[in-house]
Amino acid sequence: MNWYDRILSLQFTWRDAVDVLIVSIVIYNILALIRGTRAMQVSIGLVVLGSSFFVARAFDLPALEAISRQILFYLPFAVIVLFQAEIRRALARMGGNPLVALFGRRHSAIPFDEIIGACDVLASKLIGALIVLEGSQTLRAYEESSQHIDALLSTELLIAIFTPGGPLHDGAVIVRRDRIVAAGAFLPLTSSADARLGHGTRHRAALGLSEESDALMIVISEENGSIAVAADGALHENLDREALRRVLTQRFGVWR
Repeated sequence: MNWYDRILSLQFTWRDAVDVLIVSIVIYNILALIRGTRAMQVSIGLVVLGSSFFVARAFDLPALEAISRQILFYLPFAVIVLFQAEIRRALARMGGNPLVALFGRRHSAIPFDEIIGACDVLASKLIGALIVLEGSQTLRAYEESSQHIDALLSTELLIAIFTPGGPLHDGAVIVRRDRIVAAGAFLPLTSSADARLGHGTRHRAALGLSEESDALMIVISEENGSIAVAADGALHENLDREALRRVLTQRFGVWR
């Protein structure tokens, strides 16, 4: 007796409930992973293409059915190519501890007040900055090509690093927990053709790293002093002090 037969015969056991729960969690996390990104639009297009086969079979459309059958054969390969960045992020997250994320209240070791204070000063003075907050995935590959610092994170140090005229102000600062581990880091640029990203290299670099890791990037525009955050392949712009704090808390937990 298959799953559908058990549903119809009202023999829905606790194993079926666990099965449905697991599938629901997987689908929810997939949707959360691609929410607000171009991948969501691509997903809708793939669903339309895949459903065309069943529509053609239901309405007896042999030509469309034959074409749709070929599309279904190549669809898994298209998913791998189109969603390679999302797949990398999902696999990286599987290496973490999902039970802690689901049932435990997270406590962040990142001093939010120091970062927010530095962002306020830099934004008010129209000083561009790119601050990378490391997640569960290590960013040591980018540290190797940058200036090693390993200093306690503070508002004054962040401002000093990004002040124009210094040797490290053009690159990104990498933060691990409560320490600045590197400065002057150069990040991969996004390949996205989004027109909103035409205003600066920092924004493209922030989005590029967010497509390859679970880090969170804070970008300050030197043109208008606006604050943006890049995470999970999405760019959130024009954040004020409280909005930035909410983003940091949601991402890393409550500061202890």
